[in-house]
Order: sequence, then C-alpha cells, then structure tokens
Amino acid sequence: MHIDLRQLRHYIALVEHRSFVAAAAAVNLSQSAFSRSIQTLEHNIGCRLVDRASKELAPTRQGLLVLEHSRRLVHGAHNLVNEIHQFNGATTGVVRFGSGPAPAGGLVPRAVARFVAEYPAARTCFQVDNWQALNRKLVAEEIEFFVADTRQFESDPDYQVHKLTPQRWHFCCRAGHPLTEQEAVQARDLFDYPMATTFRPPNIRKILSDLSGRQDFLPAVECEHGYALLNVVMHSDTIGIACNANLRPYQREGGLVQLKLADLTPEQEEACHTRYGVVSRVGYGLSPLAQGLVRQLIACDTGL
Repeated sequence: MHIDLRQLRHYIALVEHRSFVAAAAAVNLSQSAFSRSIQTLEHNIGCRLVDRASKELAPTRQGLLVLEHSRRLVHGAHNLVNEIHQFNGATTGVVRFGSGPAPAGGLVPRAVARFVAEYPAARTCFQVDNWQALNRKLVAEEIEFFVADTRQFESDPDYQVHKLTPQRWHFCCRAGHPLTEQEAVQARDLFDYPMATTFRPPNIRKILSDLSGRQDFLPAVECEHGYALLNVVMHSDTIGIACNANLRPYQREGGLVQLKLADLTPEQEEACHTRYGVVSRVGYGLSPLAQGLVRQLIACDTGL
C-alpha cells in the first residue's frame, strides 16, 4: 500500500471544508485534480473515505480511522522538518507567512526589516490578504502563521493565538475637507459624505451601522488594501478609517487629518480598537526562521 502525504493533506482539507470545491481552493488545486487525488488515496487504501451521498460529505468509519492517522502523520512530518532545522541551527531557507492589510502597513514591515538584519541569508515571503484567505493558506500549509484579526480564532482549540497590542483606529479625511472647518464633529456628520473602508476587522460594519442609525451599512468604496483606500480619501471628500500607524505618515505629509468625534460613548470608543495577533495552528511547530520572525513581531509590537 502506497501512502502519499500530499494526498493525506488533501483528505484532511476535504473533511475540514466538507466540500470538494472549497477544499480544492484551500490547497490551490483545480477541482478535477483534487478529486483525482482523493480517488487515488481511496484506491490505494481500498475503501471509500467519505459518504458522497451525504450533503456534509461525512467521513465513513474507515475514513475516520484514516483521518486520525493522517493528522498524526502530517503533523509528524511537519515537526520532523522543523526539528531537523533546529538541530542544524538553520539560518537559511524561506519563511512564509501572511498579514492582514492593516498590520502590513506598519508593524509587519518593521519586523521584517529587523528579521532581515538578523538573518541576512534567509528569504522572506509574505502575502497580504483578509483573514479568511490567510486561514485557507494556513490550513493548506502554504504559510506557517499570519498576523490579522483574531476574533474568529481565539476560542478555537485548533489555533494558537498570540495577541498583539490593540491599536486605536480613527476616521479621517483630506486636508481642507469641509469637516475640518467645524469646531466639533458629530458621528452623524460623517455620513453626509461617502465612506471608503474595508470591513476587516469584522466589527467595523456594526460600528458604522450603529453610528449611522441604519440597519446595515455599505460604504461607497470598499477595498482590502488600506493604502489604496487612504489615497482615495486624500483625493476626494470620502471619509476613511485607519489605525494610528497607517495614518501617521499621511498626517506628517499634511495629506490627511484625523477626525475627533465629540459624541462617541465609552463603549463606542472601546470598539474602535483592533484585535490583531499572530495566528498559527496547534500541533504544527514553527520553523526556526518563523520563530525568529514572530520574535521580531512581538518585539516591534512592544517597542523593544
């Protein structure tokens, strides 16, 4: 019997996503190639692993046994590589991780700069995306960890979360905007103008709905790329949202102005903070290079 670790990873993804389409996307395969991989695994093992008549694609009894061993084998292979690298004191190689748009604008570049100075022979590859896409890459083992909003992972036993310092985010507008001429800006004043924002972190949509008095809120401009949004704000009358680290360079250049709202409640003030952290999977030890990069992320976050 031939057992292929890659096929075991595909089977784990199928059980986790309960969909051939979603699982194929998570491991970056076409649906046909993913289906062939699962079929080959079933042929090699000699039994059906999932009940295709079930809407949830529930594992068969044999599939549950294969799943248990698959996770153990995949975890073991991953940790074996990391332990060998640690034993050899690896300072070369590639570290791959992901970042949400907001930390990619400040914290992550500073940490990568320090990491490059510490490990000049290593390669660093990081992808900027929303937390859903980053999680798919993490599950597919394309990245070792990511830095993004942690709300969806803090209570999940399959994930390890190292929380970073919450950052206050603010509403902002271009210099010379009509709102900058008002002595006191009220929350309702913001909605006299178009809004340009991301909906990550996920509580932004609720906050905007509450402040606008609407059942739901959809911005005039929505984008995952924070700097693209801020450039829209700088060249129009739209209102934007940005945390201190991303807004500060635009303030220094005089292009954007932070809006201080006079009527926010303490609860609303508290809600205007990020909940970012470093997210990895339990049971998957980080490589020495990834550990070094996480160490620099934490040092930059704490100001060390």
